Amino acid sequence: MSSLSQQFPVPHKNFSVDIKGYKTDVVICSYDDHFLVIATQIGTMGTILHARSAVLPEELLKCIYFTIARKEEGMSIQPTFNVSVIFGKRDEPMLVACARQLVEHISSSGSSRPLVISLGLKDHSVETLKGIVSAVTENRLW
Repeated sequence: MSSLSQQFPVPHKNFSVDIKGYKTDVVICSYDDHFLVIATQIGTMGTILHARSAVLPEELLKCIYFTIARKEEGMSIQPTFNVSVIFGKRDEPMLVACARQLVEHISSSGSSRPLVISLGLKDHSVETLKGIVSAVTENRLW
């Protein structure tokens, strides 16, 4: 069940999905300068990460032009992304991978807004995090 609200304070969606037998509550908010994603199976915030594109929008346009101009020569520039843990578990690479996947989706859709993501999960497996990425991208606000 998903709901979308364009009312005060920010546009957001909240819904629940079942991921590997765990009820997972998800909230996606679209602020003017950031996206916020909260996904929890434990009822609390969990680990909070910040993810952003390392390329500024005007630099991204230059990279795209350069890539097109150099395509015949086999040269290309891939955008890079920075992910950092703000609070929580710093030794969970799958949480970082989840944040990176989502900020890549945001960037590829044309938005340069960074992402703050909170992951309160019982299970940090690849399947769980793929489920989170899938659920968020299917209900995205970008």
